[in-house]
Amino acid sequence: MKLKFLSISVLLLFISCKKEEVIIVTPSDYQASIENVTQILIHDIFSPPVASRIYAYPNIAAYEVIAQNSKTYNSLQGQLKGLDSIPVLDAKSGVNKNVAALVAHMEVSKSLVFSEELVEKFRDSLYAKWTNENEKEFEVSKEYGLKVAERIKKWYGKDNYKQTRTFPKYTVNANDKSRWQPTPPAYMDAIEPHWSKIRTMVIDSSSQFKPAPALPFSTDKNSAFFKEVQEVYDISQEMIKKGDDSEEIKIAQFWDCNPYVTVNQGHMMFAKKKITPGGHWMGITKIACETSKADFEKTVYANTATSIGLFEAFISCWDEKYRSNVIRPETIINQTIDEDWKPLLQTPPFPEYTSGHSVASTCSSVVLTSVFGENFAYLDNTELPYGLPSRKFTSFKQAASDASMSRFYGGIHYKAAIENGIVQGKNVGDYIVKKIKFLK
Repeated sequence: MKLKFLSISVLLLFISCKKEEVIIVTPSDYQASIENVTQILIHDIFSPPVASRIYAYPNIAAYEVIAQNSKTYNSLQGQLKGLDSIPVLDAKSGVNKNVAALVAHMEVSKSLVFSEELVEKFRDSLYAKWTNENEKEFEVSKEYGLKVAERIKKWYGKDNYKQTRTFPKYTVNANDKSRWQPTPPAYMDAIEPHWSKIRTMVIDSSSQFKPAPALPFSTDKNSAFFKEVQEVYDISQEMIKKGDDSEEIKIAQFWDCNPYVTVNQGHMMFAKKKITPGGHWMGITKIACETSKADFEKTVYANTATSIGLFEAFISCWDEKYRSNVIRPETIINQTIDEDWKPLLQTPPFPEYTSGHSVASTCSSVVLTSVFGENFAYLDNTELPYGLPSRKFTSFKQAASDASMSRFYGGIHYKAAIENGIVQGKNVGDYIVKKIKFLK
């Protein structure tokens, strides 16, 4: 009888201890949520600028949770335009901040994509696990995470995104041969011609870091502009001579990151889905976090800083693209040098100047360097799922330089767009690092 009573007591004690178990949320759980978003962005085919927006807001929501009552991280309230009134977290509430941060990330992500069910599927698997581990802790943490998510939704609802959906499409001026024109094979409309109207978070305006003017258009073979056109054509011929194993081709393919690649097969045309440039840099952020063994809070911080940089970089770059409205190499080379010429990479559907890869990559490299330090060596395996081998880099700056030059080798940018894009991206990145005080 005593033994039976003792066994029941032990069982009750075990159940009691199990209920009091603290839910463990790892950095890998957070990175999995971001990776889920990346896969949805590929599935839904979002443009690079819009993708940067979808990365930024969920990360900021999660960051605002971890910044509550933190001895390490400052809230971004008052630092990002219009961001305030984040619900205060009572230190005695029993909220698990890691759980709440991930809840906020998933809730905001779901509100920004088309395929909401894919977020829900990922979310529900975590919810079931957390409920089983400690239902009381999960419920109070979920409640707070959803409150923060609702505040972020109201904030992003005022960034002019909805308004720009109703603005007119870009109109091609057929009489102006110097301007951008749709390119083969899909001849798509210009993407996001009004992106400069999106509210910035940190920089004063979309035009704050306007780059040097694009070179004046000219078909004179002695002009500075046409020399750059010729340079794009010449490097493509050199690469053909070297063959598929040339380093230039490897660099171009590794950084392609074009979500709009289309393939013709007979009478059919279909999309070959890929990550965006922003998706690649979020992948690099994941690698940096894993390489440095960053804890949960630093993982959220690193992803938030990178995504804010991407968001601002695309606004700055797109502001210039539709101001200068420069013709793509493919168009003018076909018109003046070789009507059968095709670039190594498929030309994306928007004006040429400046290079989005150069601006976004350089900005990301500046921000990531501020988080992880100079000369941070890593192996970039982001493109493995797309059949491309990993590449080693000794720093984020080296990777950004690699990404920038990839667009020249790919035949979709002139050197000026790359060189001035690097300057533009560095200016945006430096400003963000100086302006935002993440750390106390």
